[in-house]
Amino acid sequence: MQTVYEAAGGAGFFLSLAEAWHARVLADEVVGHAFSHGFHPEHTRRLAAYWAEALGGPTTYSDSYGDETSVVRMHSGNGPHEDMDRRAIACFDQALTDVGLSDDSPLSRALHDYFSWATTTTMSRYHRSADDVPDGLAIRQWSWDGPVSG
Repeated sequence: MQTVYEAAGGAGFFLSLAEAWHARVLADEVVGHAFSHGFHPEHTRRLAAYWAEALGGPTTYSDSYGDETSVVRMHSGNGPHEDMDRRAIACFDQALTDVGLSDDSPLSRALHDYFSWATTTTMSRYHRSADDVPDGLAIRQWSWDGPVSG
């Protein structure tokens, strides 16, 4: 069975999706606040590599940029932000449409489910402090059926 990464078409698709999502969040008055103090110039490329790796693609993110611990720490210590999470997910859904995926396709559903899960669990788990994030976390893998154990 194809991975979600393979079904999406590979690295180019994830770069396009990351660019579409990033444009959407920068335009959003709530989610855009997270980027108001600046962001890494390679943000979309790094984000695309992270999503690709989590969804069955190459380990480019882990090999070049860091592990899950580094990603989760970037998103931690900002207190609860459920409204921002909901809006980030809505921006993701809009970005899926921007890159040509229909709402009812299995691929679109899998990507939505992954992003929603990552946003509301992994990235929101340590809202009190980035210091609470344990060292050595591996990027969580996601399949057509949800998070992969292990």
